[in-house]
Amino acid sequence: MEPALHLDVTGGTATVRIANPAKRNAMTADMWRALPGLLERCAADPAVRALVLTGEGDTFCAGADISSLTGGVAASRDLAIAAEDALAAFPKPTLAAVRGFCVGGGCQLAAVCDLRFAAGDASFGVTPAKLGIVYGASSTRRLVELTGPSTAKYLLYSGELIDAGRALRTGLVDEVWPAEELDGRVAEFTQVLASRSQLTQAAAKEFAAGSPSLGRIAHWAEQERAGGDTAEGVAAFLERRRPRFAWTVGEHAADGRPDPRTGLPVPGC
Repeated sequence: MEPALHLDVTGGTATVRIANPAKRNAMTADMWRALPGLLERCAADPAVRALVLTGEGDTFCAGADISSLTGGVAASRDLAIAAEDALAAFPKPTLAAVRGFCVGGGCQLAAVCDLRFAAGDASFGVTPAKLGIVYGASSTRRLVELTGPSTAKYLLYSGELIDAGRALRTGLVDEVWPAEELDGRVAEFTQVLASRSQLTQAAAKEFAAGSPSLGRIAHWAEQERAGGDTAEGVAAFLERRRPRFAWTVGEHAADGRPDPRTGLPVPGC
């Protein structure tokens, strides 16, 4: 199988599979380059209401495929950070479904997702200290925000792997499941996400990324007033039925929402 990112959309959920089984799903340069464009397609697709990032087979991602990164350390880091930033800017809920190894660039991608569900056999590591590489500033910040400074330093200083139990205790993952139950739990939870208001989710994602400006707060207040989801949610509650939320990110993508890393407006996608 040629290294690639595979995408399928089912029931409102886009699933992106990292596939390079000969190298434990390590990311090649071409795979890093492909991820932002693939995310743009999913952001613009109104059928997509949540995105799952996972690995093909029994491992998530063992990091970067060093043999494919011919442009040097700085160039490979730039590719990884561009892909990470694109995932951070993705305006819909993201969930990493992790089994097996989640190491280096793989852990970097999982950490930037909104949520991480792991199998009990998963192991996590951030390994630049084994290669003498400076880990990116934005990647370091996200790791610290997830795990706290002490665990982030343990991972970065040592390059050692930790198991799923420790990852759960330190906040690196949100849920741990037996390997045979992980896919079912991910499917169940993403259906919950798909059924909820995308307006609420998009605003919460932007607010959680940093302190919003008064203009952005006003923007979301206007979306709440005019978008229709609030009226539908209240009506559904009073009528004791499931709400049919209609607001979608795709229709409001070019609205000046800020990039989570830079704070500057990003183009519609």
